[in-house]
Amino acid sequence: MRRTAKESAARPGARFHGRVENSGRVCDEPGCAEAGEFRAPPLEGPGGRDGPGQFRWFCLEHVRAFNQRYNYFNGMTADEIHQAQRPYAGWERETRAFASAGGDPGPRWSDFSDPLDAIAARYRRTPAAERQDGKPLSGQDRESLKTLGLAADADRHALRKRYSELVRRYHPDRNGGDRSQERELQKVIAAYQQLRQAPAFA
Repeated sequence: MRRTAKESAARPGARFHGRVENSGRVCDEPGCAEAGEFRAPPLEGPGGRDGPGQFRWFCLEHVRAFNQRYNYFNGMTADEIHQAQRPYAGWERETRAFASAGGDPGPRWSDFSDPLDAIAARYRRTPAAERQDGKPLSGQDRESLKTLGLAADADRHALRKRYSELVRRYHPDRNGGDRSQERELQKVIAAYQQLRQAPAFA
């Protein structure tokens, strides 16, 4: 005895990959009144330039039967089957070149001391200026300098001075016990601790 679609949906564990329940479709198998919950390829094939054809919908019993007899190569000539079975079929499409002859090849990684600067240059973003003393700055160094509001050429003295200023500004003891700026204070402390150990401030 066959179960109805409603009974099958209510049955524990009655889940099948690809099932579309409550779609309102009826099984496309002639004479079957069950719900069409499983999609099958269209009669006219996988589709052409105008998109896929109209899919068929079957109940579980008839989609199983359809899958057993389905043949993707049905209706193809021997040459068409050979073309479809090639291991590199579909890979012949021309792809866009990442760099064209005569165009701007983009910056080289070796031109930068920090990979973040190279990435910024490739995406046409202006990197932060290097220090005049030639000491390297990492991406983290720049983030910490930004947090403290310091320029890339700041020295160790300027770092300590700025740190003291910001601690006085954000510390609750200097603000009548107001703790609303503690998060900013933590950022300042973390940035200072990171920079004081960086090669640029050694």
